[in-house]
Amino acid sequence: MSPLAFTPPDPETPSSGAIPGLRGAPMRTPVRGAGAQAGPGLWPAIAGRVLTRQLWIELYGLPGYTQTLRGGRPTGFASTPRDFRPVDPAMGKSVLGGKFVLGGVSLEAAAPEDPFDRPSPTRAFAVDLHAFAWLPSLMTQEERGAREALRLTLAWYDVFRRWTPFAWDPDILARRGFNLACAARRMGQVATEAERLRLADILARHGRQLLRPPGGVATLAERLVAAAVVGSALSGRPGASIRRRALGRLSAALHRAVGDDGAHASRSPEAGLELLLDLLTLEDGLSQLSETPPESVRRAIGRLSGALRLHVLPDGRLTTMQGGGPSTVERVSAARVDEPATDEAPGTLGGLVRIHSPLLTIIADAAPPARAAWSGSACAQPIALEIVCGKDRLITGCGWTSRASERQGLRLPAGHSTLALGETPPAEPLGGWKAELLGPRLIGRPLHVTADRRDGEGAVWLEIEHDGWVHDLGLLHQRRLYLDQRLDELRAEERLHPASDARDTVRAIAAPYAVRFQLEPGVQASLARDRRSILLRGHSGRGWWFRTDGPDVAIEPSVHVEDGLTRRSLQIVVRGSARTDSETKIRWKLSPAGASGDPT
Repeated sequence: MSPLAFTPPDPETPSSGAIPGLRGAPMRTPVRGAGAQAGPGLWPAIAGRVLTRQLWIELYGLPGYTQTLRGGRPTGFASTPRDFRPVDPAMGKSVLGGKFVLGGVSLEAAAPEDPFDRPSPTRAFAVDLHAFAWLPSLMTQEERGAREALRLTLAWYDVFRRWTPFAWDPDILARRGFNLACAARRMGQVATEAERLRLADILARHGRQLLRPPGGVATLAERLVAAAVVGSALSGRPGASIRRRALGRLSAALHRAVGDDGAHASRSPEAGLELLLDLLTLEDGLSQLSETPPESVRRAIGRLSGALRLHVLPDGRLTTMQGGGPSTVERVSAARVDEPATDEAPGTLGGLVRIHSPLLTIIADAAPPARAAWSGSACAQPIALEIVCGKDRLITGCGWTSRASERQGLRLPAGHSTLALGETPPAEPLGGWKAELLGPRLIGRPLHVTADRRDGEGAVWLEIEHDGWVHDLGLLHQRRLYLDQRLDELRAEERLHPASDARDTVRAIAAPYAVRFQLEPGVQASLARDRRSILLRGHSGRGWWFRTDGPDVAIEPSVHVEDGLTRRSLQIVVRGSARTDSETKIRWKLSPAGASGDPT
């Protein structure tokens, strides 16, 4: 028998095939809908955005608008909400020395100068600068850091007191307000009375602006949490008013952002982690005021924490799906996730399916990308895979997140470990002036995905299928995975077959396909002499054989994005041609090196 050969179970006869002990009803998960919004459906959103955007620009740009943010004048600070995110003291030391390293680039601005009255080297740098991403690290530098933070905050307000579309962008404003609220009390301790009152007034203005439009629905929960954190940091009636108004609207926003299973509405595991960390800060700030968090906040924390346990892989980082990065071990640990997913954890959550053996952990994307406004960081990569061998992440994606906004092409099938067919992807990011108005949301036809999972004694069978190629080529893509839990061996089959209900239109008789397996940076890949086997070694040095019967197998250069920075990596690419009027199969297998039958 060929080392790739296996007999999949008949979907209608669980006892058939070569997988013993299959039990129970199959998990069939039809997931309807589309993350890719159809083109004509955009025009109402575009028209509404054009009108409201110009309205707010005109209104907020009026000379006297800043006076409307005054309200009651706060006299001080009531709490120091704790941001649970880990910080790098080295960055704070660098800022204290006048060097700002943000978004992978640096800018020199030693005191008494500041970086706000000069051009930023990149947009990513400007976003982090105005979001005060440097502030938590600067606050680790004790009294000197607090004094410099105060100086920089007052200098920023001197330049950007008046509303501008970028500096007061709702999402940038939310992060700046959040960071300021966590640091304001300590900054006030080193300030003069006049500076302390001015700092409290600046923070209150941030909180009031966060409660006003505009702002997208996809980040509404994050903005309201930031406003509530601001309200918990401020003392007196001004703080209580901001806090009460933000918490009053937060329940509905959390209901939209967090599903019953704990998955974030964007389907990004990293987005769920970041919202969880924000909510933990809010909970801490309220507890310092001896206030009980609303039930909606406690419920969201519980659900997000439960989802995170499934999303954390054995290397301690997150799965990288749907525009979410891996984060860091320290950041994940800060969210109070004490243990990774266990056998008792749900195997499917938010459209991601997890199967595992003692040495293999596989995450598969078994749902369409998010829809409409929630798709601003979604990816058109149906049935993408991520595979961890031991604690080595071997097969992954290119790591695209919204921080790499200039690399939108990595949101397409070629940017992850899945199959690409023909020249047209199932969906594409919005571009040009439309993206300027609505953000780079995905545009395309509805995508339907079905998943069928069966668990047996020592084996798991997972079959996922999507119709993203049916309209153009009439073909369905089915990915069939069989995990032998005793041997730690994954056997798989990519199947392209004509759809029974495809419209009878003129199509090409064949289309090129490419099955890609993106490798984590640092993974070594060596092609064996049989030209069908590749030895993979991760950071631990343990070897794994990847084998395929595909017609053309190659190891090619690729890229991997992390924290907005691009690194070199490798990818395995299996290429061929699929007829549109018949079935095409590509088999592949991943197994530990050192077993019998290893290539030479």
